[in-house]
Amino acid sequence: MTSDNLRFGIFLAPFHALDEDPTMAMDRDMELVEHLDHIGYHEAWIGEHHSGGFEIIASPEVFIAAAAERTRHIRLGTGVVSIPYHHPMMVADRMVQLDHMTKGRVMFGVGPGALVGDAFRMGIDPGDQRRRLNEGLDAIVRLLDGEIVNMKTDWFELRDAQLQLPCYSHPRMEMAVACARSPVGAIAAGRHGIGMLSIGGTSEEALQHHANNWDLLRSTAKENGFELARDVWRLVSLAHIAETREQARANVEFGLEAWIRYFREIATFPIVPDDIENPLEYLVENNMACIGTPDDAIAYIEKLLEGSGGFGAFLELAHNWADFPATKRHFELMGRYVLPHFRKKNALRDASYDYSYNNRDQFLGAAQAAVQSEIDKRAAKAAAGDDD
Repeated sequence: MTSDNLRFGIFLAPFHALDEDPTMAMDRDMELVEHLDHIGYHEAWIGEHHSGGFEIIASPEVFIAAAAERTRHIRLGTGVVSIPYHHPMMVADRMVQLDHMTKGRVMFGVGPGALVGDAFRMGIDPGDQRRRLNEGLDAIVRLLDGEIVNMKTDWFELRDAQLQLPCYSHPRMEMAVACARSPVGAIAAGRHGIGMLSIGGTSEEALQHHANNWDLLRSTAKENGFELARDVWRLVSLAHIAETREQARANVEFGLEAWIRYFREIATFPIVPDDIENPLEYLVENNMACIGTPDDAIAYIEKLLEGSGGFGAFLELAHNWADFPATKRHFELMGRYVLPHFRKKNALRDASYDYSYNNRDQFLGAAQAAVQSEIDKRAAKAAAGDDD
């Protein structure tokens, strides 16, 4: 398992209730990424959606360009670019530009497109999306590698196509394919030797699907001449923590129901079935979310690591279940107590403290002896009449 150097990040779709100002919502999304950069989060993946009214970022590239100017350390990824909606050369060209503008901080996540409504409005048959992902990705990887590409499909054509610039990152920017339960994403990632973004829940059943897809990715990669470590696997889950479990549960009353309703009525699949009376308990009891304290979050992530066999990054689906101050507080608590646990940032401090405690008597005795020695010296001088 990968746990001594686990990376932390968010998957920012984003999700915003229909009754709030969308301009202010986007401002908060940007502020959240700045906040995560400040407290030490490693990654933020930004989504692309065009319908449904709830997920309101249409261009992750535009958002990333702005976020890169406001942050210093956090890496910024497309989460994801829906390949079937774009000409491959345009996608590759924009990402290379971002790679240069961010000095290598950008990551390139791809997928077939999650909302059927998006594809429908563009006249794309949902049955073609996964085929288009594979065709587009084949072209994009070759373009990013500097090749001249000639390729014609029923939805794009490339004629002696070659990018003007190489990637800033060497040999190319980090890439990942979104993968739920279908094996398509895992196979696509394996063919090109790139990483995987596992979405679609973290119940025990879902974890098994993710683990199977990871095995499929690695075997496919090996067949194509690539050896991949678990560091390139990112698992997306749900969490909200506070100082107490009671406070965390009270916090999520703000936006949980609207979020659940969106998945029931608009998104591809309902996360919480219609007949569930207590959605919060359903999410927690089925290992789909952690709603509790920092200690609960640590136990939850350890369970995910165990159930999956290990992964490189834990990504929280940014959900706005709580209001913004409580959301920021959640990430502060994650940064103060959860990240250090998995990054082993306090191991040397613990060793130093334990050593000092275990040798306390010896240290105190030596300190007391040193003090008493000075007292005795002073007393001896006084007795000899040599008091200055």
